[in-house]
Amino acid sequence: MKKTLDTICLFFKVDMWQIRREDVSPIVYLCLMVLKRLVVTVKFFTTRSVTDLASALTYSTLLAIVPILAVVFAIARGFGFSKYIEVWFRDALSSQPQAAETIIGFVNSYLVHTKGGLFLGIGLVFMLFTVLMLISNIEKAFNRIWQVRHPRSLFRTITDYLAMFFLVHCYCGNFGFVYSDGYLCARYKRICSARSCDEFCNHGYAYVLMSGVFVCLFIFMPNTKVNFSAAFFPGILSGIAMQLLQVFYIHSQIFLSSYNAIYGSFAALPLFMLWVQISWLICLFGAELSYTSQNMESFDLMGQLDELSYRYRMMLSALILGKVCKRFDEGKPAYTVVELKLETNIPVRIVQQLLFDMQNANLVTYVAGDEKEAQARYQPAVALKHLTLGYMMSRLESAGKWNLDLDVRKHLNTEQWLKFYKLRRKYLNELDEISLSNL
Repeated sequence: MKKTLDTICLFFKVDMWQIRREDVSPIVYLCLMVLKRLVVTVKFFTTRSVTDLASALTYSTLLAIVPILAVVFAIARGFGFSKYIEVWFRDALSSQPQAAETIIGFVNSYLVHTKGGLFLGIGLVFMLFTVLMLISNIEKAFNRIWQVRHPRSLFRTITDYLAMFFLVHCYCGNFGFVYSDGYLCARYKRICSARSCDEFCNHGYAYVLMSGVFVCLFIFMPNTKVNFSAAFFPGILSGIAMQLLQVFYIHSQIFLSSYNAIYGSFAALPLFMLWVQISWLICLFGAELSYTSQNMESFDLMGQLDELSYRYRMMLSALILGKVCKRFDEGKPAYTVVELKLETNIPVRIVQQLLFDMQNANLVTYVAGDEKEAQARYQPAVALKHLTLGYMMSRLESAGKWNLDLDVRKHLNTEQWLKFYKLRRKYLNELDEISLSNL
């Protein structure tokens, strides 16, 4: 048994990553690529503290859900769709009927008390703050998954968030109208039976819309270019998983009778929080799978900068910065991360992290190719004549802050330490003779 387990572990760690396309049939290779993506996704999901991100998003969701729904209900009432929205919301939380009724009660009370006066202004400010905090936390979580170091600019934050906010409202209104009014069924009664139409509206349409929401979320939220092909299948899987979660919660109510008997009406809150937590875990797992699908390049995606020695990190930094300087000196377009990876064969994740460290040290600067930085390119941040090997090492070593309140001169002001300073200065001066653009 132990030998079999060792063989399986060896396959997932080594053998699977060495199989080439020509070694197996196309179907086997396709299954192998799917398996690789799942393995890398699970590894990232378990090592990046994604559960902590889901917990933070759960808290933000609970804080923002009442103000957001208050605006949705207010807009729906203005267009005469309030009953459709209410039916849609109850159906969306069909697995949490007590929580749905409680939230609707809070929303109605919120709307009653925010009709005018000072409370209206305070309520609007609180609503905007909670909504922006929720969307900002979602963007931070997606950027962390996608290894994006640069958040949206203030202008793009306002415009993108407002656009998404109103599109969500339109989506909710459209879904509630189509689902509750039976409009879709009435439209297609001529080509299918009433029963099949009802089943499609009640089941198929919900799966389609939920999957569409996840696909749009995976494409829109990260502040980077996400290919539709990379977000399509993860979005579908996430949508199906969300609907299956709904079904599971609905059919598991009978097993929660003892839980309800202990906590009474208060049981709706922890159950709703658990449902939101699992929902965000599904969403973030889909985001990880989308990232893996777009950036999967054999085993190099697993590279970690923390595992590299200091000397090897300096060597790789010099290699990358040397190519950036040479490209700039030749007057050619600056490198992207992917181009540097392909030319140096250094894993993408390590290239990204090294460039980020050099950017913090004011060695390189990035130039966005478009508004979502899909083709961010890197070029030298200072004149080429100053970019020497010694200058690079000095800037990288001095990056950061000295946070300890210690009088180091009392300990380091000795003859041997002074000798060390002189030798090190001599060492860096000699490295200054090596220009990075000539490496």
